[in-house]
Amino acid sequence: MSQISAPLIELDWKNFQPWKVTAVRHRLSDHDLLQPDQLIELSKRLEERGRVRTHASSATADTPFNAAPEIHPNSSSAADTLKRIRDAKAWLSLLNVQTDATYRELVDQVLDSVRPLVEAKDPNMSYRGGWIFVTSPNTVTPFHIDKEHNFILQIQGRKTIYVWDPDDEVVVSQKARDLFHARHDRDLIVWKEEFRKRAHRFEVGPGDGAYMPSTAPHLVEVGDEPSITMSFTYYTDSTRRQSMLHYARGHLADRGIALPNVGDSQLLDQLVYMGATPVRATLRAARRLAGRPVAAERARYAHHKFS
Repeated sequence: MSQISAPLIELDWKNFQPWKVTAVRHRLSDHDLLQPDQLIELSKRLEERGRVRTHASSATADTPFNAAPEIHPNSSSAADTLKRIRDAKAWLSLLNVQTDATYRELVDQVLDSVRPLVEAKDPNMSYRGGWIFVTSPNTVTPFHIDKEHNFILQIQGRKTIYVWDPDDEVVVSQKARDLFHARHDRDLIVWKEEFRKRAHRFEVGPGDGAYMPSTAPHLVEVGDEPSITMSFTYYTDSTRRQSMLHYARGHLADRGIALPNVGDSQLLDQLVYMGATPVRATLRAARRLAGRPVAAERARYAHHKFS
């Protein structure tokens, strides 16, 4: 087990609000495991396990995030892409690096250092993960949302991170969030150029970063040099509750039952949550009996069965 140390991520922890976007600083830019030679070796191990995602630099802000690797393929191996990242014209992500024993220690070191501060406001950190993004100059991460709370930390190079509030329904509607939580479908999450003026904009270099709450829409644009970025992600009681409410709304909408928006009625939200929880548990148990994979969202790590 990793030893808890002083926080490696710095922000105004006294006024930290788990569902508010905020800038952060960190002390990881010189970490040995985040240097290019180490990442090349990690990429070889993860690619064997299917834990690499990549697309070409021709992807744009409005490219559907789920389909980017198919629409804009990068045919090179992960290691070859990283070796020539300056000229590769590629975006590459090393997925769930905590499934690698060496990098799991790094994920533990960082998240254990902030866990008491996070859990003072947002209890039960779980399903922890690490994601490393290595990108060629002038590359875009298309507009999308994710389920986890996320500390996104810039290691090398510079980029612009656009983040929108997780409750900004002009940018991403409740219906789009319902669909995302019910089926991990991002089809209704569509980029519009006028969204930029509504964003929190972070110009980040080594030592900088941002905190993005669960389902905060975001878009990333890399500068004129290659970039290395690492995200540390996790679920909490509040992310699980929000996910369950949108999950229930999405499935009820499929049956012609329209509920008020999440947050409009605390009493209704509580009733929906209490009703949906055992139903979802039963469905997940049936999936397990059928031999189908089920994410253990309360496990310590994402993809906690390591290989």
